[in-house]
Amino acid sequence: MDIRAELTGFLKSRRARLQPEAVGVRRYGERRRVPGLRREELAQLAGVSVTHYTRLEQGHGGSVSAEILDAVAGALRLTVDEREHLSNLVRPPRFAQGPAEPKVRADLLCLMEGMAQTPAFVHSRYGDILAWNRSAGRLLGLEDLSPARRSWPHLVLLDGPFRSMIDDTDREALARRHVAYLRLGLGRHPHDARMTAVVESLHSSSADFRRLWAEHQVADWTGVTCHLRHPAAGDIAIAVDVMRPSGEPDQWLVTFATEPGSPSQEALHRLAV
Repeated sequence: MDIRAELTGFLKSRRARLQPEAVGVRRYGERRRVPGLRREELAQLAGVSVTHYTRLEQGHGGSVSAEILDAVAGALRLTVDEREHLSNLVRPPRFAQGPAEPKVRADLLCLMEGMAQTPAFVHSRYGDILAWNRSAGRLLGLEDLSPARRSWPHLVLLDGPFRSMIDDTDREALARRHVAYLRLGLGRHPHDARMTAVVESLHSSSADFRRLWAEHQVADWTGVTCHLRHPAAGDIAIAVDVMRPSGEPDQWLVTFATEPGSPSQEALHRLAV
């Protein structure tokens, strides 16, 4: 990843989303050539010199103090996840290689098998689906996918059968959530060549990914509800969530839950049989 270019793009995008009147900056009827705040206006809000902020936005963050970084983050109204991303770009974490052949812990496998009526799978840092229960296999058609296509990013952004089950609005929300999640992950592992390769592959293969990536959104995963029209089970309202098991830094558990006693739950039960 070109960390300097990423830092520049991220700060410009955060500055562009701030409207002057929303942060107490007066307009005087002048025609503004840039969306959002100008650099000098942002620097004034943060209480730092224009020179300091300009160097930061140009990707020269190595000498920026923690106090200046915190002031800029506050002026930009960054979320907790965005603050983490900014910090990772200014002071990139040390490279930590993911396991070459990740194995899913036995207790996680037992947990998924115990969730027989709730589709669930475990994916790696790179999104590869490492293990899944019968219900997830039936819902997502995982057995029919080649190993190269059996990944969480591929399902959300490229897989035709899965994406065709979701209506346009829910598909957009799921894709947007996932792209923001991937960008946070890339910031956490900026020197991981395989992580960069995943992003580059999606960038070359998916128009949706390219469009959403250009927005520089950053967020850890939060649950999202989708309405699926499954060819065998029919209409299902399903909540997709991602969680990291304790003590497992490079694996995540994805679950697809339905409301207890609902027609959607009954549809999943029929599918799991």
